[in-house]
Amino acid sequence: MGNVIFHVDVNSAFLSWEAVFRLYHKGGRKDLRNEVAAVGGDMAMRHGIILAKSIPAKKYRIQTGESIMEARQKCSELILVPPNYGLYERCSKAFIQILKEYTPIVEQYSIDECFMDMTGTEKLFGPPVEVAEQIKNRIRDELGFTVNIGISENKLLAKMASDFKKPDRVHTLWHHEIQEKMWCLPVNDLFFVGRATTKKLLKLGIRTIGDLAKTDPALLRSHLKKHGEVVWGFANGIDVSIVQAVAPDNKGYGNSTTIAFDVTDASTAKLVLLALAETVAARLRVASVRAEVIAVRIKNFELSYASHQMTLTNATNITIEIHRCACQLFEQLWDGTPIRHLGIHTSRIKDNMDMRQLDMFDSTDYEKLERLDATVDRIRRRYGNDILMRAAFLGSNIDHMSGGITREKRSVDYGRQKIE
Repeated sequence: MGNVIFHVDVNSAFLSWEAVFRLYHKGGRKDLRNEVAAVGGDMAMRHGIILAKSIPAKKYRIQTGESIMEARQKCSELILVPPNYGLYERCSKAFIQILKEYTPIVEQYSIDECFMDMTGTEKLFGPPVEVAEQIKNRIRDELGFTVNIGISENKLLAKMASDFKKPDRVHTLWHHEIQEKMWCLPVNDLFFVGRATTKKLLKLGIRTIGDLAKTDPALLRSHLKKHGEVVWGFANGIDVSIVQAVAPDNKGYGNSTTIAFDVTDASTAKLVLLALAETVAARLRVASVRAEVIAVRIKNFELSYASHQMTLTNATNITIEIHRCACQLFEQLWDGTPIRHLGIHTSRIKDNMDMRQLDMFDSTDYEKLERLDATVDRIRRRYGNDILMRAAFLGSNIDHMSGGITREKRSVDYGRQKIE
């Protein structure tokens, strides 16, 4: 047998993990997976979107990414629970640990899905479908939640297979099965075919994956450029990517935050940027890298985006230096319109070399700033992020380390939750 690739996908992951936790650890009697339920953000903090939904919620056409208000209009009885990313990370590690008992080549594609290279393991564990059933059942019986497992010769087809009928299923999509199992599906079901691409394909009369597979690649290239060749290859089951047990280096680091109120003054905006610089710079230092390009992104209250970037003479991971650059970009970019969302992003990542081009007009002691950041990092790792906070945040309602997964999303006060 040739290559054997598994794609393991947790069914309604966030909702399932919350349901299992409530059933087995909080005395809950109602399984959220069997209810019209969803995980959603905090509307008061303006994070009010649906993050995950139960299978019964799909009957009401509740969509991941839509606002909570829209979801409640579709079903007034919708059960809504808050996100708990600390729980999700623990559940993710638990199921990945089971996968690694079968092969060391496991690629975490996201928090709730993985690829496994099972090539050559038949003599150890048996035929692919049998071992996939065993893995699926172990996760269900030992951890309490269910997964779908797709099996094929490559990652693309394995991922497509895992999206077939759910939950708690094993599906194959070998290359000789794509005409029967995949070509009949709507073209927008194909991996990498988003809404914009779907519109263009429909205008060309391409409605199914099979239609796309049979289309002249030159025609697709003329309308979709390089992307046309990629999706044509996918429609024909072509994928040469490998399962990577070690994640590739990040090409950029960034964080952003939706602010609970409209920011109308520069000083408050710059305080938010300082909080973002704290977390972005800390991530760079943890990875032992520096960034050469700093970018700031603004979303205003009308949901319009604007961004600007600058290239530094010396790559950096110093908090104050990143904040200073972000403030310069902000001053160039902001037109005074009330701000809803701010972000700092970095790119052109360099190794953490202690080299800096000297500037006779710059008297900043960068070595001192680096030592200060290193000391702050050590103290926060030992005692928590809140043990040290810049004085600028005293009396402010802005979290001094903003962006990414915020602290209110990392845990839930179950004493304030109604658990049935």
